[in-house]
Amino acid sequence: MFSRRSLLAGATALGGTSLLPSLAHAKGIVTAATYPGSWEEAYRTVVAPALKKAHDIDLELQPLYAVDQIAKVRAARGAPPFDAFVLDPGPRITGIDGGLFEKFDGKKISNASKLPAGMIDEWGICVGAQVVGIGYNPKKLPKPKGWKDLLSDPWVSRLGITGFQTTFGTVSLIEIAKAFGGSETNVEPAFVELKKVLPKIAAVGNPAAMAGLLQQGQCDITYTNIQTVAILKSRGVDIEFVKPDSGAVAFFTTMHIAKGAADAENAYKYFDTVVSKAVGDALVQPPHNFIPVNKEVVLPPSLPMTNLDEMSTYVRHDWSKINPLRAAWIEKFNKEMAK
Repeated sequence: MFSRRSLLAGATALGGTSLLPSLAHAKGIVTAATYPGSWEEAYRTVVAPALKKAHDIDLELQPLYAVDQIAKVRAARGAPPFDAFVLDPGPRITGIDGGLFEKFDGKKISNASKLPAGMIDEWGICVGAQVVGIGYNPKKLPKPKGWKDLLSDPWVSRLGITGFQTTFGTVSLIEIAKAFGGSETNVEPAFVELKKVLPKIAAVGNPAAMAGLLQQGQCDITYTNIQTVAILKSRGVDIEFVKPDSGAVAFFTTMHIAKGAADAENAYKYFDTVVSKAVGDALVQPPHNFIPVNKEVVLPPSLPMTNLDEMSTYVRHDWSKINPLRAAWIEKFNKEMAK
């Protein structure tokens, strides 16, 4: 089955310029990057039907982690493979610095008044908060207290780890480093301690594989976000979320229009749908457990915060300091931690 993007590329290659106006300005579709796993599942089941109902727009999702979205658009050289990014703080800064986003017009968001101040700026819109901590199987392991426990018995022999490709992986490894004397710019203590226990660690995998490893019982504890834990619980996996004693990590997720997007106007309608109360009310419930930014959405007791004001009490990171170091960390982890 050909996508709109492949048809456009084919028409250009064949010199079929007469096809381009109708395709490039086609109504009723928006192509958006989304995170693999719990995000993709939630957006296919909740957001896509809501967007179709409200605006008769079909949502075409491309599951990609944030760093891969940035890399893919850079490689496309002005012909982005999707209209909309979804990014965490670090890749957002990279996208702004690289000129990868269209300037954002917040007046096109009808739900803007229902969002806290500062959720919309000249580059994009905040669509939710993420909380990162520890997911573990309470039937197999005692409850861990914090990040340091992950690298000691009995947890380490059932531990699954992943690298710096994702924001949740990066912040978790930073927090592990801090537990052993490091900082958000010095993760060497995490590497030192991980190498000591590497033979004991149950699984080292890419981020997309970790949920499956937990579901299959190949590991019983890992660092992750609350959405992944919620999805696994809905599938019958014995898993609980733990806020580490040093504090859970929190950050905002934002959406942006890709520079040169084919369907920018539909992207605005997509964003508006994502931050609507109806979609927020659905996403906040199990099995998704997202933390929406719409002030009219009531956060249930199952979430680790009661309102967005609590974000100020969670562990936050300075991504302007982390970004320049992250590529080297990814390379080092892949080289030294692969089993």
